[in-house]
Amino acid sequence: MPGPREPLRVGVLASGTGTNLQALLDTLHGREIVVVGVASDRPDAIALERAKTAGIERAVFVLAEHEDRAARDTAIAGWMAQRGVELVVLAGYMAILTSPFLRRFAGAVLNVHPSLLPAFPGVRAIEQALAYGVKIFGVTVHFVEDDGGVDTGPVILQRGIELPGASDFDEVYARLRPIEHALVPEAVRLIAMGAVSRDPDNPRRVVIAAEVTAEA
Repeated sequence: MPGPREPLRVGVLASGTGTNLQALLDTLHGREIVVVGVASDRPDAIALERAKTAGIERAVFVLAEHEDRAARDTAIAGWMAQRGVELVVLAGYMAILTSPFLRRFAGAVLNVHPSLLPAFPGVRAIEQALAYGVKIFGVTVHFVEDDGGVDTGPVILQRGIELPGASDFDEVYARLRPIEHALVPEAVRLIAMGAVSRDPDNPRRVVIAAEVTAEA
């Protein structure tokens, strides 16, 4: 029989409070995965304090300290690679990653977005949905591709919630946060278990091993 699987080495990029980082730390860190580094583009990001509390290496990469965005992303990618990162999780990272980073970690960058993609990509997704008058909101966890698009990578997991009378951003945001905190660790867990693959006939489609989801 095969031996136990080594924990997946995960790096996290975060710009803000890092609640999705905390969800990973609370559910998977030290078991299916080990978070080996947390980096931010903002020195005051609360996510860095969460990493410090958990004893995880952290670093700040301020854009003004680099020649341009590509140079900054190259530096972040190098920092992640030095720590043996196998999967990068964008946990509220507000900067768009450029090709040097996405090429370095091709097929291994995961993002969470507060809409049911491909609807309402990009910034202010909840506001877009409210303006459109949708009745079902949701969360998508997807891969990030070096394809020139925004929130265009293959979908891993999605979950929706009916809010037919929603008209307030804060209300919708509060209802979506627990979904994010469940879906991000679940997607990372599936990847750590080797249960996520691309459909050879349609590379935009992610296939999840049925036996793994049945065990969950």
